[in-house]
Amino acid sequence: MKLIQRIGYYLGGFSLGLIILAFFLNGKKVSCDYGPDARVLKNINSKAIKYSRSMQIDTTAMYYILKEGDINFSESDTRKEPCGIYVIEGDYNEANIILTVENCDSIATVTNYKVE
Repeated sequence: MKLIQRIGYYLGGFSLGLIILAFFLNGKKVSCDYGPDARVLKNINSKAIKYSRSMQIDTTAMYYILKEGDINFSESDTRKEPCGIYVIEGDYNEANIILTVENCDSIATVTNYKVE
């Protein structure tokens, strides 16, 4: 069998597999959250989110940062008992927003909200 035939069979099988996967996974809520940032943000967003009453919070910006932000692990205290503390940074409407979130077992609390 020539090399060009092997490549043709490979590409045919690969494309058939992609079509089958697209058919079976269509409409399902499948995510590939393998990075540490994505896993922590998914964990926080799966819980009830509360915030300190003394803060003035733009909730739209807060939820956007909790979805699309980056976690600054060097400033976070992830092993604090009983709830880990995470510093989440992101840009929203040309403003740098920094959230400090206390991530407990059943609830996530925004303890600090800073706009720079």
